[in-house]
Amino acid sequence: MTDPAPEPEHAAGPADTGPAPRVTPADAADAARLVSFGLQPKLAPARDAEYTELLRRYRDEPPFARLADAVATGLGLVVLEVSTRAGMALAAAEDSAFAVRMGDYARRAGADSADRFLHGLAHLACAAMAFPRPEDLADDGYIGRISVNGVDSFVRQACRRLEERAEAEGENTDPATDAPGLEAAWRVYARRSATGATKDARRLAGSTTGIIAKAVAFLADSGFLQRTGDDAGGTYRTTARYQLQVRDMAGSAAMAELLELGVVPVSDGTASLLPPRDDDPELVPDAGLPFHS
Repeated sequence: MTDPAPEPEHAAGPADTGPAPRVTPADAADAARLVSFGLQPKLAPARDAEYTELLRRYRDEPPFARLADAVATGLGLVVLEVSTRAGMALAAAEDSAFAVRMGDYARRAGADSADRFLHGLAHLACAAMAFPRPEDLADDGYIGRISVNGVDSFVRQACRRLEERAEAEGENTDPATDAPGLEAAWRVYARRSATGATKDARRLAGSTTGIIAKAVAFLADSGFLQRTGDDAGGTYRTTARYQLQVRDMAGSAAMAELLELGVVPVSDGTASLLPPRDDDPELVPDAGLPFHS
């Protein structure tokens, strides 16, 4: 009797890596823990050993990464990036319980519709000044710097440019509070006092610098900016999370409107809409707002 022929050996390949590792309740708890770290935007991974280890697992263990992504998705969160520089950077989808809607944010500042309009414009201007060139937005190592007074100066110059354009085109320059877009925003902003006036020289919350100050304070509380000083109404530097958020808003219609104005950035946190002078080395020729090519 002859011995049975041996079964052929299978070449090693992806199909022979063995059964997929089982996901345990402990893994699910760790994935949720990683997402919870991501919801603490001021927490730096380098300062927390557990956070650092969970980021390593996300990078090195694909099943764990998929599990963490699923947890985030179930909470209505979008994972923008997971890295040692940004941690688990998350953005809330519109229907997420974690979403902070601009309307809700502005209503906390005041019930006036014009104020809500100005708060939105302040956030848009902060993003534009923080990353004044496309290469700045694309460079992971870039750190933008802004100041409250610098943002206000930038927006007021934008208002003048928009007013000149409206006059040149023969458009009505009366305020149109229900009109969308920057053409209406400049009318509201230009007529608002920059600082207001109080007996003790405090900045009024409803002034334009007061509105910008609230916007940058909100961004700092959210882990998008870090305060660096008190000059010029308050100076700030950007974080990796803010860069990711601004990238995510690159296609907004309001940003597209601002692109047409052309901004010349200056490295000290101020900006000018005036054309660059040949004898001024601080100005960057042909620079544009973020996302402008």
